[in-house]
Amino acid sequence: MPHATETIKWDNNLVFTIDAKMFAIAALDPGAVWLSFKVTPEGFTELTERPGIRPAPYLARAHWVSLETPGAMLRSELERCLRGSYQLVFDKLPKKRRLVLG
Repeated sequence: MPHATETIKWDNNLVFTIDAKMFAIAALDPGAVWLSFKVTPEGFTELTERPGIRPAPYLARAHWVSLETPGAMLRSELERCLRGSYQLVFDKLPKKRRLVLG
């Protein structure tokens, strides 16, 4: 994903951003959540009905979901969701920033 960066935040989370806007968070320590990312409102409703996927703590109002384990969805589906999350955040950037980032 072009121009995506990753940083460690909150001591134990790997945060993926585009132009300083988060699109995914991976937990580095074992816990209740493995990976969180932004989805569409429709995707939020659909995904949170599945086992192993729940509304993301603190971010659910912005349509983020959390996977409890890597096996909560197929790898191909996860890759598609992460690309979608990136695109959702990229599309919300100001037009000038989108043009600069390409």
